[in-house]
Amino acid sequence: MNLEEKYDLVTRNTQEIIMHDELKKLLDSKKKPSVYIGTAITGRPHIGYFVWARKVADFLKAGFKVKILLADVHGALDNCPWDLLEKRYDYYSIVIKGMLKSAGADLTELEIVKGSSFQLKNDYILDMLKLSTKTSMHDALKAASDVVKLGDNPKLSGLIYPLMQALDEEYLGVDVQYGGVDQRKIMVFARENLPLMGYKPRVEVMTPLIPGLSASGKMSSSDPNSKIDLLEKTADIKAKLNKAFCPEKSAENNGVLAFLKNVVMVAKEDNKEKFVIERPEKF
Repeated sequence: MNLEEKYDLVTRNTQEIIMHDELKKLLDSKKKPSVYIGTAITGRPHIGYFVWARKVADFLKAGFKVKILLADVHGALDNCPWDLLEKRYDYYSIVIKGMLKSAGADLTELEIVKGSSFQLKNDYILDMLKLSTKTSMHDALKAASDVVKLGDNPKLSGLIYPLMQALDEEYLGVDVQYGGVDQRKIMVFARENLPLMGYKPRVEVMTPLIPGLSASGKMSSSDPNSKIDLLEKTADIKAKLNKAFCPEKSAENNGVLAFLKNVVMVAKEDNKEKFVIERPEKF
């Protein structure tokens, strides 16, 4: 695979990349570049995860070493009960690998990393404290605002969250961080603040978020019909899709069309298959 083919594969279906020229230089200069995506082990994984599963498959196919950070400490900072972390980690470890396999990923160059395996060590904690002396409350709150459940009375833990995510780029030893576009403020924070610590900024790759199945466009745990869990039963999936917000001639906040575009059609393209809908004659 040549440089342009790798670049096209990594950048397809992305919403933003910081910076394109740095990504091209990385692909040209490094035989085995590395990327990480972090997921805080908070709620139950849903089909929206398949967007980044497909992109992880793209990175692997393009010759990257991929690290998936199962962020147990981040999960606790974002209100996951501490006594559930170990069980959540075990669950995510199993489900994420299965999801990636079903998305067609070759897991040979994949590594799953537990956040607490390095985030509780002395050098990491010291760096986090150093970074806290360089970060204003305003900047930490702004960076966390689209990711952490802050509420009306934000906890201090939510402000620590983006500092750790920035340092993860350095301590995981990667060239690229990948995530949904909701991570943008934290990624920009990392690029601006890691150099203050003597560390290099990384390339940041973002893909769009899939809207929920309800008219609000949000996936919410309080509305079970707004999302489909990875372990959903077939009958329940059909029932939710039949209820889904999918107005004619409108793609805005349309979770069904977004999933088709970013997951199903990508799989069809890779497998050289067509997506065919059989319509009754009356329609």
